[in-house]
Amino acid sequence: MPWWFWILLWIALIALSLLLHLTLGYRLFRKFMATVRELGEAGRRFGTLPKTTESNTLVSAAEATGERPAPGSAVFASPEQMRHDYVTAKAARREIRRLKRVQRKADRGQPQSLHDIEFR
Repeated sequence: MPWWFWILLWIALIALSLLLHLTLGYRLFRKFMATVRELGEAGRRFGTLPKTTESNTLVSAAEATGERPAPGSAVFASPEQMRHDYVTAKAARREIRRLKRVQRKADRGQPQSLHDIEFR
């Protein structure tokens, strides 16, 4: 084989290698830009909190009465007071769920559970 054939062969191999790298780089750039665009859309979509109604939020006992504890007050409160607040809030949340369940069953015309009926 003549010497100029080896030069042409190496030039062709380098050109094909360069073409392959440019093609892969272009595809990588396109995928990266698509990812950035989707990330921007997700940021716009989830950047603000949706407005909620009172019917689908949990209401604690303090919020139900309208009073809210001061931020940081739990640090300085006694464990007994915190336990009492926790138990009271838990009972209020259970009562709210029970009332919603009773109302939902009444709206559907379903029989009430014995656990949901008040005997007080």
